[in-house]
Amino acid sequence: MPTAPATSAPAGTPYIKVCGMREPTSLAAVAALQPDFLGFIFYPKSSRYVGEELSAETLAALPAGIRKVGVFVNENTEEIRRRVRELGLDLVQLHGHEAPTQCQELRESGLAVVKAFSVGADFNFDQLTPYVSHVDYFLFDTKGEQPGGNGTTFDWSLLAGYPLEVPYFLAGGLDLAHADSLRNLRLPGLFALDLNSRFETAPGVKDADLLRQLFTKLRPRG
Repeated sequence: MPTAPATSAPAGTPYIKVCGMREPTSLAAVAALQPDFLGFIFYPKSSRYVGEELSAETLAALPAGIRKVGVFVNENTEEIRRRVRELGLDLVQLHGHEAPTQCQELRESGLAVVKAFSVGADFNFDQLTPYVSHVDYFLFDTKGEQPGGNGTTFDWSLLAGYPLEVPYFLAGGLDLAHADSLRNLRLPGLFALDLNSRFETAPGVKDADLLRQLFTKLRPRG
């Protein structure tokens, strides 16, 4: 049974999640940087889909303290539970049109649930209300053609008026050029930064050196 999820970042510094992991050598290099979360995509239409090749042994060998996130898009609850059991995932990220009832079913299985929403200029916080009692986190990503990994940012100021107590992951085209802005970013409810396509040399293959540079800029010294 996973431990209860944290609800705030340490000393106001957001946690870091690296998503879209797949290739073993890249996974090992990124894990050595000790991100707080690693994300694995179980959506067959994604170029970062892990397929059936990801093993429980590989995930079990990751450094202690890294929480493993399974990303699903409109998947049925039993298939999600199967993947969680087989691979020992800690969190489930739902990146489609999943209903609050499915979020609650997964929470009742002992999982922390992250529900993703696409953010555009017309984003309305009211759509989050039905989920508040059924999720542990939200994730805000840029509205685009794909459910995630589009590599573009949205206007973060849209979150300045975030009215809820549910913490959230900030995603959508974050890259090294945003380091100073991210380090000084103060948004209500911000819990973690979600890094993906802007740190890749190919889908699912991360540039560990580029990530290291960002980690150094974002993480407090001392």
